[in-house]
Amino acid sequence: METNNAEYKTIDEYIANFPAELQTILQKIREVIREAAPEAKEKISYQMPAFELNGNLVYYAAFKKHIGFYPTAAGISAFQEELSGYKGAKGSVQFPLNKPIPYDLIKRITEYRAAENRQKGKK
Repeated sequence: METNNAEYKTIDEYIANFPAELQTILQKIREVIREAAPEAKEKISYQMPAFELNGNLVYYAAFKKHIGFYPTAAGISAFQEELSGYKGAKGSVQFPLNKPIPYDLIKRITEYRAAENRQKGKK
């Protein structure tokens, strides 16, 4: 469900743009990311919900038939085997809306990315 051309300023505004069922999924993903990286800051980037921690951490977005999750190429390659059943690209994966969203996998990928970015912050 691609959104209209609204200019979102907050993740709350972004989520509110979708039907209730999708809002629930988007809010749960947000909570999972917050739990995995509590010190990460929320923002809107490329008109998508995003989190940063010593740089970009992860992004996510809702589409008509899937949730796009963007943990950078490093996040994808580190979990390549577990993500093999999903469509994706170098830095993204698509979780179809007609299947359960793998919240635990999103959490583990975010934890991985947070550890990676914390290391980057120490340099």
